[in-house]
Amino acid sequence: MRHGSVTYFDDSGKPYLPESVALNETGQAQADAAGHAFFDAGVRFDRVIVSGLPRTVETAQRVLAASQQDLVPEVWSELHEIRGGRLSTIPTDELRRAFTGAFEGVVDEDQRFLGGESVGEMMERVHPAIDRLRARDDWDTILLVLHGGVNCAILSLALTGQRRFLGGLSQAAGCINALDVGEDRRDWVVRFVNYVPPGPLQPGARTTTMEQLFEQYRKGR
Repeated sequence: MRHGSVTYFDDSGKPYLPESVALNETGQAQADAAGHAFFDAGVRFDRVIVSGLPRTVETAQRVLAASQQDLVPEVWSELHEIRGGRLSTIPTDELRRAFTGAFEGVVDEDQRFLGGESVGEMMERVHPAIDRLRARDDWDTILLVLHGGVNCAILSLALTGQRRFLGGLSQAAGCINALDVGEDRRDWVVRFVNYVPPGPLQPGARTTTMEQLFEQYRKGR
């Protein structure tokens, strides 16, 4: 899953500290809806893994409560979202690219997110963590509650079998992705992507998350 919706900027475009933001009311409803969807489908988890950021922890806790499962989320900090830099240091004419460049087409590894971590640097920590998780035999069904960029890295690996980053894989807040994996490293099946239980058809979706955040931030520039 991707965590539920959060508020990254105030009404004036001033950013909140991304490491501390919690779910807003919409995000809470999305997490609850995902939990109810898992419950209705009879999906039971052996383990739950989060990145440790509050928005992933809260989403996981609400999903577990709504699906009536008594598990404690495990923190894997290497699955932290791709890290941005200081927004104030990004030149105005480079802002849009800084916000959206990491999520457009097949992305170059040296593309940086908001002037911070590069896509390649993110994959260097995410891919080994997923390999380590797949090598363990203490689970059959597992829930990962992570982030848009990290989920794209995992889905890109599953779809291509290579170190590629497909930035155009939409990850709406609170969405669910389903993957089957086997013992062989190449044995991946992507069952579905970007399923949002409150409104799976997403009829109002016309912009990406990063396009929305860019519009919010530039109010204060």
